[in-house]
Amino acid sequence: TDLRPLDILSEAVPAGGLARGMRVFQVQGVRGFQLSASRPRALGFPASRLFIHCDRFPEEFSIIVTLRALRVPAKRNEYIFTLMLEESPSVLVGLRYAPDKLHFLFWSQERAGGWQTRVTFPNVSLSDNQWHTLVLAVSGQSFSLTVDCSIPKDVVMETPFPASLSVRRASFYLGNRRRRKGVFTGLLRQLVLLPGADATPRICHAVNFKVATLSVPAVLQDVPAKPVSNEVLKYPYETDMKVTLGARPRCIKQEKAQFWFNASRRGLYLCNGSTWLSMLEVQHRLDYVEEYQNLVTNSETMGVEVFTIPKVGLFAATANRVTPPGSAIYRWTDGKFVHYQNIPTYQAQSWKYFTIGKKIFLAVANFEQNERGQEFSVIYKWSRRKAKFITYQRITTHSARDWEAFVIEGEAFLAVVNHREGNNHNIDSVIYRWNPRTGLFETNQTIPTSGAYDWEFFTIGPYSFLAVANTFNGTSTKIYSHIYIWLSGSFQLFQSILTFGAADWEVFRIGDRVFLAVANSHSYDSGMPAPSNFYAINSSIYELNITAQMFVKFQDLLTYSALDWEFFSVGDDSFLVVANSFDGFTFSVNSIIYRWQGYEGFVAAHHLPTVGCRDWEAFHTAEGSYLFYSSAKEPLSKVLKLKTT
Repeated sequence: TDLRPLDILSEAVPAGGLARGMRVFQVQGVRGFQLSASRPRALGFPASRLFIHCDRFPEEFSIIVTLRALRVPAKRNEYIFTLMLEESPSVLVGLRYAPDKLHFLFWSQERAGGWQTRVTFPNVSLSDNQWHTLVLAVSGQSFSLTVDCSIPKDVVMETPFPASLSVRRASFYLGNRRRRKGVFTGLLRQLVLLPGADATPRICHAVNFKVATLSVPAVLQDVPAKPVSNEVLKYPYETDMKVTLGARPRCIKQEKAQFWFNASRRGLYLCNGSTWLSMLEVQHRLDYVEEYQNLVTNSETMGVEVFTIPKVGLFAATANRVTPPGSAIYRWTDGKFVHYQNIPTYQAQSWKYFTIGKKIFLAVANFEQNERGQEFSVIYKWSRRKAKFITYQRITTHSARDWEAFVIEGEAFLAVVNHREGNNHNIDSVIYRWNPRTGLFETNQTIPTSGAYDWEFFTIGPYSFLAVANTFNGTSTKIYSHIYIWLSGSFQLFQSILTFGAADWEVFRIGDRVFLAVANSHSYDSGMPAPSNFYAINSSIYELNITAQMFVKFQDLLTYSALDWEFFSVGDDSFLVVANSFDGFTFSVNSIIYRWQGYEGFVAAHHLPTVGCRDWEAFHTAEGSYLFYSSAKEPLSKVLKLKTT
């Protein structure tokens, strides 16, 4: 049976203080112990403090470690922990690492006098100054290592882990083997022994796998110990910190990791080298939504993209239906969007802003041919000299609906959704890979799609996913949309979900939970009787189930030809807004903001009058938070301001 976790690290920390040779450091927002090499025995304790009722090491177990390792010189080993007999220099159980290797050691008494067995896991890169969580699962001859919840590395040994390993008169040592040589030089946050279980499922349910925890000492937990009366913090940790008061200072590279306290907003902010990030402030709550700006557009707007060009400003690009004058780019000036640049487009459907290194791009999905009968979608590049977007690369597309830009393993990709070619909706959509040598996007993979509308890229731990919203296969909108996973250099099918004219996927996170919402636009099947209303149908929210390794339905919400979901937060509250476009009778339909209510799921909170609503974008400025909605039925889009209390 599975037993309680045995927290080795906490056992080494004396009540009310730190052991001699221990210091607490905080790096990348996470705390860990730095262990001193001067007194290795001070970092030990008798095994009997953990094994109270039985002096045998478990036969099956997991060891969970969270650490931040420094670079280790070649041919050098550093010990994470050891279990040793008092009268012997031999290691009963131990874990050590070398450059690109991890070694698990155990003492086997099958042979006369005993013998130390070493299980080596190659190609384990820990010495990169980043936090990592390891789960080592042991059962007989099988040894499995999982790093940051990636694919396990399995080793089968001829010598099994002993079924009855005595720990009588043995002690645990943190970061050493009772010598100064080989002492662990990094930071140690978690060291737990879990008897009788593979701890991987218990660890790999969190979003941030690298610092996932089963048990950590109180001194290392995210909330510092509460001061008693007027005493200072019980467990101080060391960091270089400067806090600036008064007016908003510059946040530049030289000020990185420095703090600014805004007294008027009662907020503490951290400089990341370019912008101030909120660390602590009085949380606002959404009270109501007010109309802030009516933006007259070149024509009906199929989509909008809000983006920031560093050191230039905030912009919005509208994808407009009519050519000429095409689509427009607006710049946020004195608290409003002001026309900045026109770009010739051909029934533009959407824009996508992305960067590659210092290059800034904006890609448009064109639905129709140009004046010469050519069907291109176009990538534009920001010219710093001209301070506008100029044509960079044309790509042949087929009634393109959407672009998605993403990076996998350091390489840049751009995926286009091809909706149809002529009357054929069952065609390939294309994923392009950036070629740094030519400076162009080149075809990398094609994926069959059916009247597709949208791509959505997201990552979960070390895995990358791409979801497509399939809308119509020529006879029905009741078809499967697909989620693909990146494996061995290409996207492969991960899961299929039945959708009804799917127009959009939106991925979002609430705490450690991962959700995926689909906007279903209409229900039509040429072989079935017509429903009473094609457009009043449920859109669905799915949640990732780590154990089942799939998305499962979490909630249905009644929508009216939904074309877009947008997730946003105000203070500690989470929201979803849906673009309802048509109820079967009129395009003047309320779009709805839903508030996250925990156990109740999403509950309608605000009803917003819209006309043919096609797209929502949430954005923030120093003055507040806003929603931008585009209308596909009139040349008027609106900016709404979120009023908070």
